Amino acid sequence: MTKYKFTKRDFDVFKIEGLENRMEELIEITRPKLENLGEDLTPFLTELTGEAHFPHVAKHARRTINPPDDTWVAFSTNKRGYKMLPNFQIGLFKDHAFVQYGIIYEAPGKQYASKIWMKQIDDIESLGKDFFITLDHMKPDKLLLSDIDEAEIKKGLERLAHVKKGEFLIGKIYYPDSDALKTDNSFLEDIKETFKILSKFYINND
Repeated sequence: MTKYKFTKRDFDVFKIEGLENRMEELIEITRPKLENLGEDLTPFLTELTGEAHFPHVAKHARRTINPPDDTWVAFSTNKRGYKMLPNFQIGLFKDHAFVQYGIIYEAPGKQYASKIWMKQIDDIESLGKDFFITLDHMKPDKLLLSDIDEAEIKKGLERLAHVKKGEFLIGKIYYPDSDALKTDNSFLEDIKETFKILSKFYINND
């Protein structure tokens, strides 16, 4: 069994019908990889950002009927959770994996984050191939930066600041046939490189 990289079986988890059956496979196949990534990359993020980080692997514990459409490990500077802070995430839907950094609607610091990232629009635009923004972490939709312009990025940041449900995350997308997913080492090294790139948007939490 691979330690880090997602395989066809991981993506196919989200094609299994029924909460119980999907969760059984997710817990057996995919969650151990997220736990490994969380454990092994936490020291890297702590050193990269200069702030202690803690991993939070999705448990999907509140679900009683509908099976999850994605799963993830998030990293934040709070031991208890990540939703209240800008955070890094590694996760996957049925047709792609992602590594991203941003802020979701539960966090109180959205206006501040919007102000900071508005000054970095040129940096966001220049991220290049396979990088995206997403305005809703619960949906698989990604706005590839190669397909949008500065005005659309700015619109997303304005929404983050002024709409209660506003979110803004920046990341890299990995399709099942991506070179980075060929070996554990290639995936781990690509994640580290992506974290380094995303760290330019890091918001200090002190």
